[in-house]
Amino acid sequence: MYTIIVGLGGIGRNLTAIAVNAGDSVVVIDQDEERASDILEHYDVLAITGNATDKSVLQDAGIDRADALVATTSDDAVNLMTCWLAKRYNVGNVVSIVNQKEHSDLFNEVGVRISENPDELVATRLYYWAKSPNLQQVASIPGGTIFEIVAEEGAPIVDHEIRDLEVRDFVFIAIRRAGGDLIIPSGTVRIRPGDVITVFTKKEAEAETLKTLNKQLIRSG
Repeated sequence: MYTIIVGLGGIGRNLTAIAVNAGDSVVVIDQDEERASDILEHYDVLAITGNATDKSVLQDAGIDRADALVATTSDDAVNLMTCWLAKRYNVGNVVSIVNQKEHSDLFNEVGVRISENPDELVATRLYYWAKSPNLQQVASIPGGTIFEIVAEEGAPIVDHEIRDLEVRDFVFIAIRRAGGDLIIPSGTVRIRPGDVITVFTKKEAEAETLKTLNKQLIRSG
């Protein structure tokens, strides 16, 4: 796959490593010459110094033959304009981070797949992990994340049926009960203390899901 990555901050740099290790042909674009030079010392990529909102820069990057473009800068205006141009060049898959939620609709109008405010998402995840040692991420898959959380004695949902839990944008996949029993959840299953619950949530709903799980499955106080 021919992939263009715009922005060499933390996300862009890590994305470059993933794409290169996956065998992609990777072109990176960044306005900082030092960042562009540094990435060349670590990965076999084409690095271009320039503004990705400039058509000539995108053309130098091979936008006409790109399979995907990912915009990762901290400037939503740059990301949006870059993605709009990529769409004009008929790039098949255009993806961007969105730093401010209120800008999401603009990206949606252009037809860009988005990941909202990664810094906020990471901060939220860290907060709830710090709050609950019984919560852990099991896997990250396209479009969502799988978590495991242990239901604590005295938590609000314990001894209640699953259908009593307000569920939105996440689903219970399985419950592992003391003794090793594996339960496929239904609405009438009662949550017991010590149940290890596997949950799938959409990426965009992860923060709200973590909040709900901690509120319902962790003992307050």
